[in-house]
Amino acid sequence: MILSALLERIKILQNTADLSRPVTAVTADSRRVEPGCVFVCVAGDHFDGHTAAADALKKGAAAVVTERKLGLEREILVENTRAAYALLCAAWFGNPADQLQLIGVTGTNGKTTTCFLLHSILQRHGVSCGLLGTVKNIIGGEEIPATLTTPDPFELHGLFRRMADAGCTHCVMEASSQALAQRRLEGLRFRAAIFTNLTQDHLDYHGTFENYQQAKRMLFLQADLAVVNGDDSAAAAMTEGIACPVRTFSLRQDEADYTAKNIRVKMDGVEYEIVSRAHIGRVRFHVPGRFSVYNSMGAIVCLTELGLPFRETLAHVAAFGSVPGRMEAVPTPGKPYTVLIDYAHTPDALENVLATLREIAEGRVIAVFGCGGDRDSTKRPIMGKIAAEGADLVIVTSDNPRTEDPSAIIDDIMAGIPKSRPGVYRIEDRRQAIAFAMKKAKNADVILLAGKGQETYQIIGLEKTHLDEREVVAEILNNE
Repeated sequence: MILSALLERIKILQNTADLSRPVTAVTADSRRVEPGCVFVCVAGDHFDGHTAAADALKKGAAAVVTERKLGLEREILVENTRAAYALLCAAWFGNPADQLQLIGVTGTNGKTTTCFLLHSILQRHGVSCGLLGTVKNIIGGEEIPATLTTPDPFELHGLFRRMADAGCTHCVMEASSQALAQRRLEGLRFRAAIFTNLTQDHLDYHGTFENYQQAKRMLFLQADLAVVNGDDSAAAAMTEGIACPVRTFSLRQDEADYTAKNIRVKMDGVEYEIVSRAHIGRVRFHVPGRFSVYNSMGAIVCLTELGLPFRETLAHVAAFGSVPGRMEAVPTPGKPYTVLIDYAHTPDALENVLATLREIAEGRVIAVFGCGGDRDSTKRPIMGKIAAEGADLVIVTSDNPRTEDPSAIIDDIMAGIPKSRPGVYRIEDRRQAIAFAMKKAKNADVILLAGKGQETYQIIGLEKTHLDEREVVAEILNNE
């Protein structure tokens, strides 16, 4: 491929490169520069690619893409190199997203469940659909491990290429706030975008809640249809000034486009009626929790508005099973208690899942949770307070402490729990914490293992070690 073909969708401010030169690769990683490649200079938190531009040219790069003048030969100046990198990657793979109808889902919680449900419904409708998300990526019958909630542009467009080549016509994907802020989705057009909710998370990256909100909003500037949780306080801000049609769904507001009525929350899922001017139907969704009403409504509204048959869609929702790490029941044969795994790692998610368990559990609720290191520390005491208010027994332990002191993270969590509150324990080792919870559990109790979800590892320091909570529970039972 020649350089000019890669640059067709990019606005060039200034150029000193030979546009007829063949290109061998595209990269934003200075360690992967090779002769004939295009090196994109991206400024990150710890390294600015502009400082490596001269070396890249010495190594034989066909061109360097910059967002400030460096006075180098073979230099292409653009307004934003992150955006340019995404467009270059798309061009390198032949702009495969043009062959796909994209549905994006953004929000603090519920993205994964909503995407899995959308993918399942579309497949049952006979639509060949790919999936990109936190748990895994799916192309046809192939499952591919996920590295990020929303992949790096080179990986992202490589996956789009594989989907298009495999005959996929649609792709459902999670759109993280970091990906949007970093312009990884630059140039993509979404047939529809869904907003689930917005609560505190990722402030370590975005700095302020307002920045976090604005990053999420970017998805709707690239969409042909916005499907929005009208009960969320950020709903109006999320769609303010966007050009596409907006459809709202709600559990409380009759003026919403779609409203849930007669909601029943049970241990094996939720049932409710979904009502709009044109439709009314009974929904059965086998994922427990009031938040599951929101997640399933987002998917139903989106696909109904895109023209798929309403009744068939509701039947496909009822046929959906579960999502790994989302209110996932772990086998405990012969035991009188239940163990559930959930990815809840934000204040809102933990509060919602505990509220659900309060509503459906016949016995006590035992919460085992921690908070990640090198992440937003302000949510730690908030989550401690939520756990103390929502669970009967609270066991504070490690999540992924990363480079932080695990004990210090637990101290932060414990700061939100009244010292006089009984039934609170701190056990730094997560395996030991799970074993302690299982030892404490009595008839009809529910143990919630929160925070890890689908993850099968734990990051301590810079080392990632194997930790699958399903296996941990099984080992504890086997050793009794």
